Amino acid sequence: MSPRSASVNEELRRRSRERLLQATVDLVGERGYEATTLGDIADRAGAARGLVSYYFPGKRQLLQSAVHRLMHRTLEAALEREPRTDDGRERLARAIDAILGLAVDRPRLMRTHMSGVLQAEGFVQCPEQQRLAFLLRDTVERYGSRDVDADYPLLRALLMGAVFAILLPGAPMPQARLRAELFQRYGLDWELGVPPGERPLGGTRQVVVGQSSKSSK
Repeated sequence: MSPRSASVNEELRRRSRERLLQATVDLVGERGYEATTLGDIADRAGAARGLVSYYFPGKRQLLQSAVHRLMHRTLEAALEREPRTDDGRERLARAIDAILGLAVDRPRLMRTHMSGVLQAEGFVQCPEQQRLAFLLRDTVERYGSRDVDADYPLLRALLMGAVFAILLPGAPMPQARLRAELFQRYGLDWELGVPPGERPLGGTRQVVVGQSSKSSK
């Protein structure tokens, strides 16, 4: 049997990494961070346990990459759903709704992620975080920003603050109120995006990317 080509090996590594990331968001969402071990994640992904350490320096870094992947894929699905649009205001509305929707749909997972981000290591600079950043920057640019380098970090900070407010134990703020504040700041009509309690025409919120149907209700 001839050895596998470099491209085949690269694709196998990519798939293994993807399975680990997906298993991480599933397990942490189901059990919580402390109750999920790296061995559990490897077993759920059908991967050798040594692969986890090969790809990620630790569980916290693995979780951040996994959540950034979920955020990127959910945001991408929201931006590209039918009817597709190049309207910058509609795309920004969809982006806001996608991120706030994750806080509502996946509270345990997103609360754990926010807790890790607020610790000393901050953001993990990984391919998943870079893809998420690219989409948000592109959204700001299409919205019509004249200074993307200043406006992108501001949007990111506002979204993080809104997610934190939704997830705050004991004193959560309602999604609709936070959405209204963000929409007012950016001059967006309430009917854009996916208003709370409504379904998008093309459909992305009813099944969040990377989430089983039973947990997306």
